[in-house]
Amino acid sequence: MTIAIIARLNVAKGKETEFETTMLGLAADVRAKEPGNQLYTLCKDADGNYLVMELYASAEALAAHGQSEHFKAAGKKFAGLMAGAPEIQRLEVVG
Repeated sequence: MTIAIIARLNVAKGKETEFETTMLGLAADVRAKEPGNQLYTLCKDADGNYLVMELYASAEALAAHGQSEHFKAAGKKFAGLMAGAPEIQRLEVVG
């Protein structure tokens, strides 16, 4: 079963540029190091709100993402850049 994730990220005011650099580095690592990941893309809406769109081949691939060394290391880099916890929406891909 393919799993989609939409993560709404609450970035601290004035930290947007540093956040983008950190997030884009993580996205590059995810794409390069996680064979079960099919999409990991940072997006920004017209109001400046950030979202990450993610797509995983299976629940196991999603679990591997959360346990990966690059994901754990990135968590430390986001300290001071976030204004709150992300809002995570998990979806099952239908087609």
